[in-house]
Amino acid sequence: MNGTALTVHQTARPHGFPTAAHFAFVESPLPEPAVGSVLVQNLYWSVDPYHREMMDDVPGGFVLDAPLEGRAIGRVVASRTPRLAAGEMVFHRQGWRTHAVVTPEEVRRLPRFDGVPLTAYLSTLGGTGLTAYVGLTRIARLREGEDLFVSAAAGGVGTATGRFAGLLGAGRLVGCAGSAAKAAHLVREVGYDAVFDYHEGPAADLLGKVAPDGIDVFVDNVGGEQLAAAVGALREFGRIVRVGTISQYNTPDATLPRFDYADIVEKSIRMEGFLVSNYLDVQEELYEFAVPHLQSGRLTPDETVVDGFEHIVDSFLGMLRGENTGKIIVRDHTEALPLSGVRTPETRNPSTRMPSG
Repeated sequence: MNGTALTVHQTARPHGFPTAAHFAFVESPLPEPAVGSVLVQNLYWSVDPYHREMMDDVPGGFVLDAPLEGRAIGRVVASRTPRLAAGEMVFHRQGWRTHAVVTPEEVRRLPRFDGVPLTAYLSTLGGTGLTAYVGLTRIARLREGEDLFVSAAAGGVGTATGRFAGLLGAGRLVGCAGSAAKAAHLVREVGYDAVFDYHEGPAADLLGKVAPDGIDVFVDNVGGEQLAAAVGALREFGRIVRVGTISQYNTPDATLPRFDYADIVEKSIRMEGFLVSNYLDVQEELYEFAVPHLQSGRLTPDETVVDGFEHIVDSFLGMLRGENTGKIIVRDHTEALPLSGVRTPETRNPSTRMPSG
């Protein structure tokens, strides 16, 4: 098969915040599928916070000078198995490359729902949405009328958590974000009742202003100061859902949060972390919950879409700096024409740097 493929490799371990110099684009001949496998041309790529953790020298982390993994959606362009036909759209995890050779066991066929864009399978219906849904329904066990606080509320999991919580009947919904503009967007578009910019002062003080009567559930994507503030604000039998620790990804030597550990006992607080990979059996339930709301317009995917695989590293670094709103997705140039009747919440021109904040 003629043609070339591009893959992204990590070339060095970062100490602190990664840069473009830690990555390389590597060109190679288009791979040939072996018997029992297919060649997929990737069309949509996910960049996620967990990739930063995998850049370090940790068990299961990225191998240097080898193609990076990641969630992707692509089209089968050559098949050597009767189980997958050319033209089928599939989801897989061999993502940071233009083409991938995969077996039927390594992919998931994507159901197509009227009015639902493909990008939703990487955002609202993908790992991002599944994380938010599992966090609310399995870990927090959210009850109708309960009040929530969400850190990194403008990110992919934060926006999905806000929208799902509203549909599940949550009470007051508050969050924190990295700029006043993001805070205003979350209130105006996503359904948060109040959001503070964490740059404006101590998290405990800012949380006290937007949630003076306390909270029942904290969905934590950040750790650090926000986690300490939430412990103080939680009511009796409060729950902390630990999703991620963005505040420490690039500052591993940062001081850990300090809070009154007696609060955990005195208020019967439960804190639980989870890996969404342990809840893949909830995927169909997520479809049943979210798809009707997507089709009715009650639920909108929050996405920042960047056109061009050549921008995947810059998109990843921009995500770590908080330059996106909602889930950030990289899209192949051939998919850039909007689908009829489908609204993409936000698209970035690849020639324009994503705005900071």
